[in-house]
Amino acid sequence: MDKTVSWGRVKGTIAPPSSKSYAQRAIALSLLAKGRTVLRNIEFCKDTRSALKCIEALGAKVTQLDDTTLSIEGGLNPITDTLHVGESGLATRLFTPLASLHNAPITIEGEGTLLHRPMMLMIEPLRQLGVKVLDGGGFLPIQVEGPIHGGEIEVDGSFSSQFITGLLLSLPMAEEDTTLKVKSAVSTPYIDMTIDTARAFGVNILHNEGDYSEFFIEGGQQYQPTDLAIEGDWSGASTMLVAGAIAGEVTIKNLSTLSKQADTAICRALERAGAGIVIEQDSITVSKRDLKAFTFDATNSPDLFPALAALAAAAEGESTLIGTSRLKHKESDRAETIRQEYEKLGIEVDISEENVMKIRGGKIQPATTFSHDDHRIAMSIAVSALRCEGEVVIENAECVAKSYPTFFEDLESIIVR
Repeated sequence: MDKTVSWGRVKGTIAPPSSKSYAQRAIALSLLAKGRTVLRNIEFCKDTRSALKCIEALGAKVTQLDDTTLSIEGGLNPITDTLHVGESGLATRLFTPLASLHNAPITIEGEGTLLHRPMMLMIEPLRQLGVKVLDGGGFLPIQVEGPIHGGEIEVDGSFSSQFITGLLLSLPMAEEDTTLKVKSAVSTPYIDMTIDTARAFGVNILHNEGDYSEFFIEGGQQYQPTDLAIEGDWSGASTMLVAGAIAGEVTIKNLSTLSKQADTAICRALERAGAGIVIEQDSITVSKRDLKAFTFDATNSPDLFPALAALAAAAEGESTLIGTSRLKHKESDRAETIRQEYEKLGIEVDISEENVMKIRGGKIQPATTFSHDDHRIAMSIAVSALRCEGEVVIENAECVAKSYPTFFEDLESIIVR
């Protein structure tokens, strides 16, 4: 599907989908908690559906009660020897150690761009924890056979926090206690999300406050079923907030600035760029002002880069974004993709310096662009196109369904022409 977006002023109120990061964690723990869990405010994007397919394959019984509510009868009892994780990196790194709790071989399969994303950093730690792994050359498919044991293990956390999340949620059910040492942890707010979700299901994961280098996980714990509402998604909301900053005024409801989600950091970036921001109890309003170049370190919130690119493209001067080393193995090579696609729009993007992206703000030119099948790139281009006096075409725009299926409908609902 190609989507065409052109100049438009925005004015209105929208509610973003629920956080797929929280949703996937809660869905996984609903499987491990024996009994009935109710999950509310679920957005059925592709990644969430992939997680649901995984827990059904592993023995959960899922009933949809209404458009946004699920009832899940938990209990790890696989009904198949294959998990299909779709194109979700989190589901892969979450359900691989979770499947390792079982004592029969289970193969994890993916599709699309996920087949080219490296999984090698999972393999040796799992083997050290007693799991038999057929590694597929460091890429999917991967076969694991548990049960996973506890013990003392060190994991490289410099690439992603997602595998750490998988271990932290699986190891409480191992027979032995585990000391998990993490080298160079990144995206630590996502680790906070993981610990927070485990706590909601009755399990404690210990570490020194502010220090993500060592965790203690008591073995033999049991997750308890619960009734949980999934909070709004800051990642999806970030692009809409930028739309307000560059093209009018947008109010986003059902967002909490107290959230542990990493992408609450978008508020700091908007402030540095000079956007108008009003924060209320459960909503945020962002309005257009004269935007200035800004510097922002997005190492711990790499999903913000596409939204930050749209913001920087609208700011006067050259903005500096730090943390591009985190972008190589996303749905696309996001640093290079941003450079290529924004160049088509007439915006200069320099990624020649290691771990740094520099963007010089300017006028958006009409162009035909390509999403690279990356949902966040498609959303970024769409918002930037609001400043174009001609038309911007986004090829393969349907990829937004990965995280925000109603993105274009929501955007159209607030455009005033």
